[in-house]
Amino acid sequence: MGRTMTTSEIASSATDFAHGTPAAGNAGIRELYEEHGTALWHYAWRLTGDASRAQDVVQETLLRAWQHPEVTNDSERSARSWLFTVARNMIIDESRSLRYRREVSALSGAGVPERASQDEVNAALDRMLINEALRRLSPEHLAVVQRSYVQGWTTAEIAADLGIAEGTVKSRLHYALRTLRRILREMGVRP
Repeated sequence: MGRTMTTSEIASSATDFAHGTPAAGNAGIRELYEEHGTALWHYAWRLTGDASRAQDVVQETLLRAWQHPEVTNDSERSARSWLFTVARNMIIDESRSLRYRREVSALSGAGVPERASQDEVNAALDRMLINEALRRLSPEHLAVVQRSYVQGWTTAEIAADLGIAEGTVKSRLHYALRTLRRILREMGVRP
């Protein structure tokens, strides 16, 4: 796993990108980077585990945004979702391609490589996204979500374990799920 880039390194990378392409004069792309670049880099880094690959994903995503000028005219939320979706799809495509190349090169002339189905790849990426969203919850919300949805505990069991009222458990679950939906939307996940 690579090291985490600093905000200034990310900004420098985006500046290099902006000055090295015809998009240098496009203020919309710079604005997209300034508003979403750091969050997009962190998102890509969490999915790839590689700082330089995350930097490449951010640059390629901005290049695609430049190729689709309508993105810079969209609302901030819509543009953010578009950027995160493009980044996610690039990472998915790359991982599929890389896995396929490894399987083909590992063949010793016998058999056909076993490939993960699109559903398996999507399920794995969905788990990664959900885990990232869960990490962003407050400790109180995370505690009730884990006990309820992961461990299958009842409201009464959670209340007894945490020493809080059952109504508080229900309230925390409600707000935790609402927060998870918001986080996932910000990450480009559509319901």
